[in-house]
Amino acid sequence: MTNTFIRASLIRCVRTIAQTAIACIGSATVLSSVDWKMVVSASLLSGILSLLTSIATGLPEAEYAEHVYMSAEEPADSEVIDDGKE
Repeated sequence: MTNTFIRASLIRCVRTIAQTAIACIGSATVLSSVDWKMVVSASLLSGILSLLTSIATGLPEAEYAEHVYMSAEEPADSEVIDDGKE
C-alpha cells in the first residue's frame, strides 16, 4: 500500500465516522436523549467497515492522485509542443 492510498483511506474513514455520528445524534429528539454509547459504537464500526472496504475494493481518489503525481514528476521538456509560433 502506498502513502497516497493510506492517506485517502484514512480521510474516507474519518468522514464516514463523522457522518455516522451526525446521523445517530440527529435521530434523537433532544440532546439529552442521545445514546452516546450507541453513537460511539456505530461510528467506530462504520469506520472499521470503511477501512476494510477501501482495502477490498480500492479507492478511485488514491489511484487518480497517484496518476496526477506521477505525471507532475515527468520532466517539463518531455511535453514541449511546437505550434509554429515564435
